[in-house]
Amino acid sequence: MTIQEILENKTTKPKEKTEQLSKCILDGLFSTSAVITFAIPAKDAMKATCIEAFEYATKINPAIATKELLQFATVNLNAKAPRVKWESAKLIGNIAALFPDHLEEAIIQLIANTASNGTVVRWSAAYALAEIIKTKHQYNAELVEALKNICNIEEKNSVKKIYLAALKKINLSI
Repeated sequence: MTIQEILENKTTKPKEKTEQLSKCILDGLFSTSAVITFAIPAKDAMKATCIEAFEYATKINPAIATKELLQFATVNLNAKAPRVKWESAKLIGNIAALFPDHLEEAIIQLIANTASNGTVVRWSAAYALAEIIKTKHQYNAELVEALKNICNIEEKNSVKKIYLAALKKINLSI
């Protein structure tokens, strides 16, 4: 079965498609590069499903991630479709520790997404930024200040809790 066949199967529910694709990635049936190549020109729904499959797979085995995957996710933080943004942010959160020296652009885009109207986009950006700050990244001093400021203006407690937990984990408080 191909990536396209999995994603276009009308008898399979969306979550099942994500799970199937994730399993194929984890089992090495589809390379990271092949899924990225498929996803780049895909419509937003299919692209988001591919990114979500990577997010699932990297939760189980972060080591499958490549710099190409990080770059792909970073570029998609700037997408118009909210689901593409939030899945990209969650993926980056899963793999940030593997690429601490390649996160600058992702951080810029994630901080931009903290101002999104969509709560899920803001929550996902918070998750990724919290994971980045836990890696003791070279930009942590600046990032800590940015997160404190974002936390002070964030209205949703569910999002704010993510920042507070991350700051607590690195022994800081607001």
